[in-house]
Amino acid sequence: MASLGFTRQITSTAIEFPATTRRQRCGFSKNRIGFRILCSENQVSSTEPDLSVTVNGLKMPNPFVIGSGPPGTNYTVMKRAFDEGWGAVIAKTVSLDAAKVVNVTPRYAKLRAAGVNGSAKGQIIGWQNIELISDRPLETMLKEFKQLKEEYPDRILIASIMEEYSKAGWEELIDRVEQSGVDALEINFSCPHGMPERKMGAAVGQDCALLEEVCGWINAKATVPVWAKMTPNITDITQPARISLQTGCEGVAAINTIMSVMGINLDTLRPEPCVEGYSTPGGYSAKAVHPIALAKVMSIAQMMKKEFGDKKDYYSLSAIGGVETGGDAAEFILVGANTVQVCTGVMMHGYGLVTKLCSELQDFMKKHNFSSIEEFRGVSLDYFTTHTDLVRRQQEAYRERKAIKKGLQSDKDWTGDGFVNETESMVSN
Repeated sequence: MASLGFTRQITSTAIEFPATTRRQRCGFSKNRIGFRILCSENQVSSTEPDLSVTVNGLKMPNPFVIGSGPPGTNYTVMKRAFDEGWGAVIAKTVSLDAAKVVNVTPRYAKLRAAGVNGSAKGQIIGWQNIELISDRPLETMLKEFKQLKEEYPDRILIASIMEEYSKAGWEELIDRVEQSGVDALEINFSCPHGMPERKMGAAVGQDCALLEEVCGWINAKATVPVWAKMTPNITDITQPARISLQTGCEGVAAINTIMSVMGINLDTLRPEPCVEGYSTPGGYSAKAVHPIALAKVMSIAQMMKKEFGDKKDYYSLSAIGGVETGGDAAEFILVGANTVQVCTGVMMHGYGLVTKLCSELQDFMKKHNFSSIEEFRGVSLDYFTTHTDLVRRQQEAYRERKAIKKGLQSDKDWTGDGFVNETESMVSN
């Protein structure tokens, strides 16, 4: 995909807010509420690792969050998520005027691995969607938010919101959504398709100047914690993440889907997903994006540690991308994530997936004698460095232990006959 740059980069590390919007919390001053959530009734056994997390003052029984999308599209499915035990739910993105949102179908396409034992269909490794934000009236969604909070007062419900380039519009949307009783807001600065002409979604997240302005409007109005959801369709994801935190957001969520074309049907010569013979680029998710998401989350976490490390208990990072196992989640937490979002995984495996995720994450924790999420959050960050440093470290190691060098040391050593074995000699896993 094409790299996307920014209009400009902000280099300051502190933003002053008007005194009228300040309030002491977590060593900071800002008028955020939403920290009224009680501890979950689900008590953790003393023999099992504790999966509970507290993020921006919000207590969750586990770090697994329903990501914004179809799994949070209405009351019925969000209720199901709470009943199954998800740590929090982020509803599908809402805006002021749902009448402008018109979806098509089919709107999904799958990428499968090669089949085994003669099977034509292998495991689903990639998923593309050309789905827009919620097409349900805002008032309907707000009533359902209110109902959910009345029925599940101790569970975390987060509203995902997105609006056109209008200060008044953003302020109205925030005011109306907050009145429904949600615990936090996730701002969709990252939807890769649909309505960019209205300066919505990634159109904001890819432009630092625009992002700074809109974040300023949002954080001056919001009274609950705010997470900014990042697009990966950009050159350096740390730039918008930095701007979001500097302009008042309590957290960053990453990544949204990657712009993609799923494929071309070689019989019909038409692209997928195919709507009346035509298609449009959409968002790529599922297992295949996990390594990309891991790198983006790691980069954001490194930036946060370096530039906001003295306020690490104030800011949060929510990781998204191809989570289907507890091991996938553990990787995100090891590079600094506080919570882990799942959307496509639920669409493929159902809401009961959370039981498997929790069990597998606890197995990982028991293997390493971790008793809480915080004990291993960010542990792997220190092991990322530059290629130049890797060369220095390896040369130093050779000198120290006079090790037998494994694999080829120079491009001139490759041979055609032994190419495969020579490649294998340099694989670490």
